[in-house]
Amino acid sequence: MIFGLLVPLSSCGQKNTDLDEELKTLYKNTVPIVSMEDAEGWSSAVLLDTREPNEFEVSHIPNARCVGYDDFEMSSLDGVSKEDTVIVYCSVGYRSERIGEKLQEAGFKHVYNLYGGIFNWKNHDGTVVNNSNNPTEKVHTYNQSWSRFLKKGEKVY
Repeated sequence: MIFGLLVPLSSCGQKNTDLDEELKTLYKNTVPIVSMEDAEGWSSAVLLDTREPNEFEVSHIPNARCVGYDDFEMSSLDGVSKEDTVIVYCSVGYRSERIGEKLQEAGFKHVYNLYGGIFNWKNHDGTVVNNSNNPTEKVHTYNQSWSRFLKKGEKVY
């Protein structure tokens, strides 16, 4: 079991003031948060992208598995054990928190929400890849309004 991962939003060590302030209003804190730094060290964790397939196709975090949001089904988790460490993410963490709640309700024991999602990941120089697994600067920003939180990379919507 990994300890010390329940961190308040202000102590994630990843400062993006506008995004940090927005996340304080979006998160219900029902799923433990994991920082980018911690997530990068969990090579055995299952990484689930809870954005829609069209967002995932633009770019995603390496080794992530697209499970979607609108049409999410538990069957998309075939081969994932309820004992596995699972990290969920989306654009900023709102949708992934909802999917994380569903995973918890289904009995998954070690579910974490990536703080700030792929936006925070890219803003802090994390690598994202396209469908060919080649690094890319493109990030789907959900819509033009949310794109203001992506500070690095090429915005796609």
